[in-house]
Amino acid sequence: MRNPRHRASLAVRRMGIETQQEYVVYMHRDCHVCRSEGFEAQTRVLISLNGRSIIATLNVVDPTLLELGEAALSNSAWRALAPAPGDRITISHAPTLDSMSQVRAKIYGHRLDASALDSIISDVAAGSYPGTHIAAFLSACAGGRMDLQETIDLTRAMLAAGKRLDWGHAPIADKHCVGGLPGNRTTPIVVSIITAAGLTMPKTSSRAITSPAGTADVIETMTPVALDLEQMRRVVQREGGCFVWGGSLALSPADDMLIRVERPLDLDSDAQLVASVLSKKIAAGATHSVIDVPVGPTAKVRSDADYECLKQMLEQVAQAFDLHLQVVRTDGTQPVGRGIGPSLEAHDVLAVLQRAERAPEDLSVRAVALAGQLLEFCGHSEPGTGVLVAQRLLDSGAAWAKFQAICKAQGGLREPQRARLREPVLAERDGMVREIDSRRLARVAKLAGAPKAPAAGLELHVKLGDRVERGMPLFTVHAEALGELDYAFDYLEAHPLIDVGDSR
Repeated sequence: MRNPRHRASLAVRRMGIETQQEYVVYMHRDCHVCRSEGFEAQTRVLISLNGRSIIATLNVVDPTLLELGEAALSNSAWRALAPAPGDRITISHAPTLDSMSQVRAKIYGHRLDASALDSIISDVAAGSYPGTHIAAFLSACAGGRMDLQETIDLTRAMLAAGKRLDWGHAPIADKHCVGGLPGNRTTPIVVSIITAAGLTMPKTSSRAITSPAGTADVIETMTPVALDLEQMRRVVQREGGCFVWGGSLALSPADDMLIRVERPLDLDSDAQLVASVLSKKIAAGATHSVIDVPVGPTAKVRSDADYECLKQMLEQVAQAFDLHLQVVRTDGTQPVGRGIGPSLEAHDVLAVLQRAERAPEDLSVRAVALAGQLLEFCGHSEPGTGVLVAQRLLDSGAAWAKFQAICKAQGGLREPQRARLREPVLAERDGMVREIDSRRLARVAKLAGAPKAPAAGLELHVKLGDRVERGMPLFTVHAEALGELDYAFDYLEAHPLIDVGDSR
């Protein structure tokens, strides 16, 4: 980035506001720098300190919050610049973003070539795009507006903007779910089975953005996940696998920023989903990946036609990068397991690995099926025998022993928390469970505090087809604060989650 033209400096302090990946600077309304540069609220500015620079969004604040001659930084901006006591920052206009002309071209229906996508993704990864610019890019690419070559070039651009791992041998196993189904926390179980079989599976996972829990959130209730690259390598070399939060490794920094904007907008962008998933698999060094795609009326993928389109795109893009890929259609008509929320899902995972009587059978069966397919896909097991091998590794305790060993190598295994407040929701009539709304279940779990409060969420007591009697608990809401419990029940009054009716 260029040096600022004006050298007027400002004292800097931390505002203590979390803005995730977007950098924000707060300046006094009457600040001399604001006046001389002509800055207004939402201006994009270049901030420099001791040879480091970031591009941030300006928020103008009232005099009571800041003194003249000082500026404040959001938490993310503070971490990026890391000021020392007494440091002063310089602020000037941000450089022009030439790549925005390519975004505007896409808005008007033009194709984006590899060079254009490289430029856009490079600027996104550098933090040069505010949320509005990212939203414009995502909107321009959504709804089937990206063809196959554009999707391949987008994947390649995301790879180029981050780091890539090389494990020096093959196969390197991987498993991923496209999401949209509460619970379904098969990944920790699959990794434990695969590594117990002697294969290498360095699993990187994401945190939740708008869902009640991501795999990294679930694992973090039991062991540290924010490992750096060298720590990750040591764990994998020792145990064959790991459970690491991908955000700590900078494997696909542009994708993390795109997802932050994409998920709340709920955009239909298969190209972005494919590029997001596959760029992270390739960057993590995977050679063989099984992709779980749940299909159901309230899942992310709702129809067989949508599944076939997504499957074809995943396979074609993976082929362009020599990634061996197997796409698996799974049942997405209802949640998997009992828990929805980090700690509750962790308890389900532990119950399956420990072969406890209370273990949710549907989670165990699905995890074993996916592990069996991955064992066969990597050439470890003969065709048709993978599920038997996976089940044997689970039943024998080998998978549980491997899970404990990986957690110990990452910093130790601890018991997930239990929520302080729990309140059941009871059936209002006799009948059969005819429908479960996965999206609304996820919404209630979030209103109850998940994932920020790891023990919060929702515990299911019924499945589709179960007979229930009036007064029986259908599910229990878990929360750490009364206010969040009230939020969840306010929503439940207007949005029924489980349909109980006649069996006819």
